[in-house]
Amino acid sequence: MKRHTAFLAYIFFALTFTLTACKKDEVEPVGANDKNNLTLEFDNRAGAQKLALATTSYKNGSGEEFTVTTFNYFISNVALKKSDGTIVKFPNQYFLIRQADEKTLTPVLKDVPAGDYKEITFLIGVDSTKSVSNIAERTGVLDETSYGTDNMYWAWNSGYIFLKFEGTSPVAPANSAGVKAFQLHIGGFGGRTAVTPNNLRTVTLSLPQQATVRKSIAPTIHLVSDITRVFDGVNKISLSATNMVHNPKDASPIADNYKNMFIVDHVHND
Repeated sequence: MKRHTAFLAYIFFALTFTLTACKKDEVEPVGANDKNNLTLEFDNRAGAQKLALATTSYKNGSGEEFTVTTFNYFISNVALKKSDGTIVKFPNQYFLIRQADEKTLTPVLKDVPAGDYKEITFLIGVDSTKSVSNIAERTGVLDETSYGTDNMYWAWNSGYIFLKFEGTSPVAPANSAGVKAFQLHIGGFGGRTAVTPNNLRTVTLSLPQQATVRKSIAPTIHLVSDITRVFDGVNKISLSATNMVHNPKDASPIADNYKNMFIVDHVHND
């Protein structure tokens, strides 16, 4: 009798555990008007190494050593594709990712409609419409006076620097202060003159697992950006030959490279 009672108790416990586990695995239903935030976490690296400013030496595909002092880029025009193919766009949201400022590495998309998202698209840079808009409309990270000494705007070219990558390298020529430095400033949205190229680049990435946005779930998409791909991509960039870029017409090969520096590492649905 005791053995029979113990067996029944075991069965009851097993069923209770199974039902509880299944209940926990159930995904919250999508409410028609439900929204929540979605965080984009940018993790800048050099190959497999975490990016550290001014303290660590890295190598590019040409075997050239370099140290990074500045690494900034604009992200804008984010769009998310749902599992049913619906695309949700987030216009007029601009984010400046600055390696020197940790709080900029996790920008937040607000009021994302509840749903299951399988793909993300974004622009590296600032679109032409916003770049030529009235200065009163360019606020937040687009306010050219908000960067301090870390300027991300070309006053002479009336346009934003989409990506600023600066550092030192033994193969770079010495500047007036005797420092062997490089500066790669990429911009140019095209159309200003007949010879100004469009260096805006669009990135589209599939998510390894769906980002589940619900009323009580605010996911995070963890994106890794590998700075070595600035040098090593469809174009081979050597710091000994290309170490000072401040003009849009010289920047296109680099823009073609860094378009492919991003991957989605994983998604947090919590």
